[in-house]
Amino acid sequence: MASAQEALRNSLASQVTAQARRVQQESGLYTVKAGDFRLLVTPSLSIDWNDNVNVSKSNAEDDFILRPLLQLNASYPLTQYNLLNVSVGIGYDKYLSHDELSTWRLQSGSGLSFDIFIKDFRINLHDQVQYLQDSAREAAVAGTAQYGTINNTAGLAVIWDLKDVSLSLAYDHQNFISQATQFQYLDRASELILGRAGFRVNPRTTAGIEATSTFTRYDQSVLNNNSGYSVGAYAQWQPGAYFHVEPRAGYTVYQFQQTSRSIQTANLKSWYVDLNLTHQITDAISYSIDGGHEIRLGIQSDSIEDSFFRPAINWRIVKDLGLQINFSYEHGKQGAGNRVGNLVETYDWWTSGLSVSYLLTKKLTLGVNYRLTLRSSDNSSRSYAQNLVGLQLTYQFK
Repeated sequence: MASAQEALRNSLASQVTAQARRVQQESGLYTVKAGDFRLLVTPSLSIDWNDNVNVSKSNAEDDFILRPLLQLNASYPLTQYNLLNVSVGIGYDKYLSHDELSTWRLQSGSGLSFDIFIKDFRINLHDQVQYLQDSAREAAVAGTAQYGTINNTAGLAVIWDLKDVSLSLAYDHQNFISQATQFQYLDRASELILGRAGFRVNPRTTAGIEATSTFTRYDQSVLNNNSGYSVGAYAQWQPGAYFHVEPRAGYTVYQFQQTSRSIQTANLKSWYVDLNLTHQITDAISYSIDGGHEIRLGIQSDSIEDSFFRPAINWRIVKDLGLQINFSYEHGKQGAGNRVGNLVETYDWWTSGLSVSYLLTKKLTLGVNYRLTLRSSDNSSRSYAQNLVGLQLTYQFK
């Protein structure tokens, strides 16, 4: 969801995606190669059983979901330094008992990225699509299976590297589109601006300041248009090649305009903090931890103030057998800054997942997944529990 720090969150997500593409390119995986052009084709088929598709306490219904997907990753170096990356994943979610929920799916992370290097400047042009069709993955949603969104972000980032000083400025235009009629009041456009200045204290440590601004306008007059601003400090500490710590903290201000016909809210101010840690302990074991506090735009209210904690572990137990464990907790308040008309709710949301993958052949991988989601609320009708079990076959034409 767009927030005063969505510009920063989007920039960090783009860095992770770009790193994944670089690793893929360096590993040399491809299905088709023509000169410098590389294309990797990865089809997959999964089937899930969900015991509560409605994420509801009183109306829990189960279903089997068939999910075919075709993932295409292409890269082409236009010059020695300028690389074009395209990633597209297209699939379909077929609900066997609740066909009204069946829908086409665009894989999250699909997008286009183009890097241009001019002396000390790196310019990145990008368009990235984030897709969500799973009510249980949004902590603020309960009582409906219809929550689905497409979030498209297009823009550019300019990084000026002066050895001991790094300056960056990014601009993005973001469109948020709801797939369900009942949530179309969330459709909006946002302008996201991010500025950062980092100073290299020593070869292992960088510290700096960051500032963001966000301007959001809704298509309908249900939630209030707003402007969000944040300013703070950050640091990056990497004592070794396999350990990375990045803390940040600052202050956020939201200014709401009275464009809603039913909701009246006040301007909102709060602190933000985030600590992200990644550690590759051995070639077989790695973990990550992310925790913090933030304000973000609401679902049935103008805003949500929440605290979160998200650890994850990857473990390659033996050759060809991998284990992934993740956990996420969020304590949130919908209707922060409420006056009249917002949904006011305090909730706790837990989700834990376990995934085991086994390389059946050099190209075929079998995955077994389990996810448990629990939600409690001071509004008891918005509490629920959900179990999701799945099998997945992935084939990599390489």
